[in-house]
Amino acid sequence: MQQTADNQKMRLPFTKMHGLGNDFMVIDCVSQPHSLSTEQIALYADRQLGIGFDQLLQIEPATRPDADFRYRIFNRDGSEVEHCGNGARCFAKYVHDKGLTTHNPIKVETVNRLLSLQLSEDGEVTVDMGEPDFAPESLPFEAENASVDVVSGQRYRCEVVAASTTQKIEFSALSMGNPHAVIVVDDLDKADVVSLGAALGQHGCFPQGVNVGFMQVVAQQSIRLRVFERGSGETLACGTGACAAVVSGCKLGLLESPVAVNVRGGTLTIAWQGDGTPVLMTGPATTVYDGILDLPDHTH
Repeated sequence: MQQTADNQKMRLPFTKMHGLGNDFMVIDCVSQPHSLSTEQIALYADRQLGIGFDQLLQIEPATRPDADFRYRIFNRDGSEVEHCGNGARCFAKYVHDKGLTTHNPIKVETVNRLLSLQLSEDGEVTVDMGEPDFAPESLPFEAENASVDVVSGQRYRCEVVAASTTQKIEFSALSMGNPHAVIVVDDLDKADVVSLGAALGQHGCFPQGVNVGFMQVVAQQSIRLRVFERGSGETLACGTGACAAVVSGCKLGLLESPVAVNVRGGTLTIAWQGDGTPVLMTGPATTVYDGILDLPDHTH
């Protein structure tokens, strides 16, 4: 990292990327060790005052011998989260395009998983997202909470207050390395994504919050999906949310793999062969531009 003598600024290169409109600021912390404060992340995430992004992705040296890199994700509010599927695809494109590795697939460690990222010649990236986890403690989800009813299997029901109205919501709960609740709706255009998403996302039965997906089944191999993400709000695409929705739909007998997941930013393909197998997510990753942040030297 370079420091200029005249204004005592630290120059921090970054890249703006997106996966189907789910956008990121990507920082290489392998060749330029650095970390931004919570306040800085929130400032740069602001679409009026900063760069504007849903998440910050940090590429760091691996801490385990079977990984090529470590992958860290921070939401717009500066909180760190476990996983981001669209970000993983951008991660793969970034390290490949910047010459940080020639490996394919690329092995990447997250807080709680080892991901395999495969780049194809057409520019799409397939991410082995690992197996879904339905154990309530993995989210965490307090399924025995007095306000939660067990419907069947991984289906639950609880009351939430959204838009000043008390409603009963039925949902599936599972982890894709991060927590998800999936609600099946008849008409996605009429779903109250923001109010219901925020209400369920902050419900007491999810002590660390939850990402809330709204899924409309179009056909056995096609769905429409909107996701309200904790710490970021609704995004144009959510990779782990797409995986959670397809797994939930398959478990309910509504879907058959592979499934085209149509999100506001485009289409992802999700494949899952059932219990004991990993979820495979395929989709694009796009570089928007490279830039440089000038940071006061005391932030380093």
